[in-house]
Amino acid sequence: MSDPVRTCILSREEAPRDGLVRLVLAPDGRVLPDVRAKAPGRGAWIGVTAAELAAAQAKGKLRGALARAFKTGEMIIPDDLPAMIATALERQALDRLGLESRAGTVLTGSDRIAEAARAGRLHALYHAADASEDGRRKLAQAWRVGSNREGSGLGGLVLPIPRPILSMALGRENVVHIGVTDRMAAGRLRDALDRWRRFIGPDSPEAHQSDTLVGGLTSAPCATAAQGASAPELSGHVPAVTTHEEFE
Repeated sequence: MSDPVRTCILSREEAPRDGLVRLVLAPDGRVLPDVRAKAPGRGAWIGVTAAELAAAQAKGKLRGALARAFKTGEMIIPDDLPAMIATALERQALDRLGLESRAGTVLTGSDRIAEAARAGRLHALYHAADASEDGRRKLAQAWRVGSNREGSGLGGLVLPIPRPILSMALGRENVVHIGVTDRMAAGRLRDALDRWRRFIGPDSPEAHQSDTLVGGLTSAPCATAAQGASAPELSGHVPAVTTHEEFE
């Protein structure tokens, strides 16, 4: 079944809810991010970048949209709401990395990843922001050889986080490269990472120069995504769904 669709209260564009961010009104009147969409009560959905959200907040557009969504003007919008959302999405993405690592679907270490890549067992490839270009190039080449895609643009994705943070997320030492050997795990990681990276935007300091072509795409470092199963874009063009609500 396809994901339910929600409408961004700012852009008015529609997208599957898993690609948007839910905002809720806390009991103390503060507007807070609910990135896991688990909090009770009425919520409002946004599908804009952090920069777009900050601009809407500065112009008063965000307050007006939230007042309509929550049916009240009594609210406190934190000045650092975009940063709060970015932090929550980053935490969710890193938590997903940790879960997949504990499940045994993640490899670290250049030699182990290269071996899996050449054997055709690699479904996703990631690099720390401070990984060397030579190390990234060698692993990408091994992946292309193992998947019979030599000469293609298939490669890994440079994440907007350095190796110390990746190491903490996975509970391992000196994590520079990450290989994913399970197709479903690769899809789950792609969704969590893409959602965070879309929000912080390509011009943010965190995402600067972090994109690497992956099978002709720039946002889905999985072999399956390179074949067309990329994450939904926030463009208003969405697949058929069974549920369509603006607020929840």
